[in-house]
Amino acid sequence: MKKLIIITGGAGFVGANLIEYFLKKTNYKIISIDNYSSGTRKNHFKNKRVKYIKGNTKNIKKILRNKKNKINSIFHFGEFARIYQSFKKFNICYESNSIGSKEVFKFCLDNKIKLVYSATSASLGNKGADSNLSPYAFTKSKNLELLNNLKKWFGFKYEVIYFYNVYGPKQISTGEMATVIGIFETQYKKRLPLTVVKPGSQTRRFTHILDTIETCYFAWRKNKCRHYSISNKKSYSIYEVAKMFKTKISYLPKRKGERYASALTNLSFSNRVYKKFGKIYLKDYINSFIKSQNI
Repeated sequence: MKKLIIITGGAGFVGANLIEYFLKKTNYKIISIDNYSSGTRKNHFKNKRVKYIKGNTKNIKKILRNKKNKINSIFHFGEFARIYQSFKKFNICYESNSIGSKEVFKFCLDNKIKLVYSATSASLGNKGADSNLSPYAFTKSKNLELLNNLKKWFGFKYEVIYFYNVYGPKQISTGEMATVIGIFETQYKKRLPLTVVKPGSQTRRFTHILDTIETCYFAWRKNKCRHYSISNKKSYSIYEVAKMFKTKISYLPKRKGERYASALTNLSFSNRVYKKFGKIYLKDYINSFIKSQNI
C-alpha cells in the first residue's frame, strides 16, 4: 500500500493545518512542497513522518522523481491565493496557478496519483461571471475547466474542494497576504481601527479552518471523485464582521476585483457540487478571541 502523502503549500495556513490533521488521524508519511512566498517555517512540525522541501510546483516532476511510485495522493494547496494582490503580482500568480498547477495535474495523471485540489468560491460567484474578475479568479476557473477535460479525455480522478474565506489558527495576520479575520485580529490587538474595504456591504461565508480540513479529509477518504464546497450557512458583510469586534472602524478605498457576494454556482461540470456546512460559527470564534485578549 502506498503510504506517502504530498501537500503543496504545506508550510502555509491550510496546508499546515492539513499536515497536523493527518499526523493525528493516520500513520502516513508526508512531504510538503512550498516556495515560502506566504508559508513560513514557523508552521513546521518536528515529526519524523514529515519532510519539508523548498521548491516550486512547476518543478514537481523533478522534485518527486524518486518518490512517484510511493505516493498515495497529492493535496494541491500551493497556489497564489489572493484576489487584489493578483493584479500587482500577475506573473507570480500565473506561474503558480497556471504553469505550476498544470505540472501538478500532469504529474498526477502520468503516474496515476489521486489529486485533491483546492478550488475557490471567488471564481464562481455572480452566476459564473466572476471567473474573469481578477487574474486569481481567472486562473482558478481555468484550472477547473482543465481538470474537467482531463477527466473526460483520460479518466483522470480527483476531488475538488471549494474554500470560502477560511480563518483560524495559523492564518496569515500581517502583510499583503493576510486574511480578513487575521487583519482584524492584529488591528484589535494593537488597538487600531479595523479597516474595512468600501463599500463594506460585500458578503462572505467565513469558514473555520477545522471545518475546511475535515471536509478535505472526508473527500480524500470517500474517494468518490466529486466536487465539494465547505462554507458556513450564514453570510456576513465585511462591515458586520468588523462590528463583531466592538471597536472602531475605518474605511479603505474600493479595490479592483472586489467580489460583492460569496456564491457557489453549478457550472457546466460533469460533477455536481456536494455542499457541506461548517459547525464552527464566526461569532463564537470572535467572542472567544476578544475574551482571550481581555483576560
